[in-house]
Amino acid sequence: MRRSVALLEDKIAGSIHIVRGMKVMFDHELAKLYGVETRVLTQSVKRNISRFPKDFMFLVTVQEVINLKSQIVTSSWGGTRRPTYAFSEQGVAMLSSVLNSERAIQVNIQIMRMFTKLRQLMETHADLKKKIEDMEKKYDVQFGIVFKAIKRLLSSPKEKVRPKIGFHG
Repeated sequence: MRRSVALLEDKIAGSIHIVRGMKVMFDHELAKLYGVETRVLTQSVKRNISRFPKDFMFLVTVQEVINLKSQIVTSSWGGTRRPTYAFSEQGVAMLSSVLNSERAIQVNIQIMRMFTKLRQLMETHADLKKKIEDMEKKYDVQFGIVFKAIKRLLSSPKEKVRPKIGFHG
C-alpha cells in the first residue's frame, strides 16, 4: 500500500506544471490519475461549469503548449487536437465534487497533499535564500579583511631572486 502511495505521489508531482504563474495540472493527466477518459472529465466539468471560474480552470493557449513541450523532456502531450484545460489547486479540489467515485476521492486527497508539500517546500526555499543572503552580508566584511591581507602579502616587496639550483641547459 505504501509503495502504491509513493508511486502515486511521484506521478502527481510530475504532473504539476507552472502556467501563468500558477501551479496547475492538465485535464489529460488528471483523467489518467482518476482512471477516466479525458472526454469524461471535461464533460463533467462542462456540465458543472459554474463551479470552475477562471482562477480554477482555464484553456491553455497554443504558445503555452509549445513552451511547456520545450521544457518537458518526456512529453505526455501526445497528438491531441482538442484544447487542453489546466486546473489550479482549487480547480482540482472542485473536481472532487464533480467526479464522485471512490478513486477520484482518494486521488484528490493525494493531490491536495502534494500541493501542500510543494507550498511548504517553496516557503522553506524562500527562508533558506534569505538566510544565505543574510550570511553573505554578515560575512562579506570578514572575508573583505582576509582579501586585504592576501593582497598585502602579494604586494609586499619581493625578496632577492635566488639562482636556480641544478642543471641549466
